[in-house]
Amino acid sequence: MKLSRSSSWFLLAFGVWSWFIWVSFVRNLWKNGSGLAFDAAGDPTSYFWVHLTLAVASFLLGTAVGVIGLRGVRALRRGSRPGAEPGSEPGGGTAAGPRTGPDAGSGSAA
Repeated sequence: MKLSRSSSWFLLAFGVWSWFIWVSFVRNLWKNGSGLAFDAAGDPTSYFWVHLTLAVASFLLGTAVGVIGLRGVRALRRGSRPGAEPGSEPGGGTAAGPRTGPDAGSGSAA
């Protein structure tokens, strides 16, 4: 599947946003002095554990979305080089290795 340039950048931006938002949220949750996150003895409450679980799950999903966007952006950049074929690697080979055999220089597949 190929992502468009705008979709790739959107997904990457969403992943970066997730890192910023959810790390900030957990930091603020940890510092919460209102009595919601920690009881009078300083022990975490159910509120803390539920919101920490939600934040971690959202952080992981945002990371996965960001990685998909990053891979899309990188694939588009590889494909936009002059003379580059989709799936080709520098040196005329593919990820499986360099082309060999009598048709290696002709550009045709066996």
